[in-house]
Amino acid sequence: VQLVESGGGLVQPGGSLRLSCTASGFSDDDYAIGWFRQAPGKERERVSCFALTDSSTYYADSVKGRFTISGDKSKNTVYLQMNSLKPEDTAVYYCAADNLYADCVLGMDINYWGKGTLVTVSS
Repeated sequence: VQLVESGGGLVQPGGSLRLSCTASGFSDDDYAIGWFRQAPGKERERVSCFALTDSSTYYADSVKGRFTISGDKSKNTVYLQMNSLKPEDTAVYYCAADNLYADCVLGMDINYWGKGTLVTVSS
């Protein structure tokens, strides 16, 4: 399984970015894709998860109402639309995939990781 991320960059506070993660190598669509992030000097935290089977979603409290996760089964791609970005959202964002949606939500035993994309929110 391979995960390819795109969409990071520099944005001013209050701005928006959209991250994409495309998965390849899964034999069916019974898996979940999520986004985790790690800021300098901090532990990695889960941000959002999306189940390709039934479109279930999960959001961390810190991003609820600002971030929206969605998926396109035909493209094996999940998107993270990030609005109203804050400086504290600055981090490396990692795409993660797992056969179990619950693993993504719990942030445990993730099977596959992308290389990460840097999001910087600064004026």
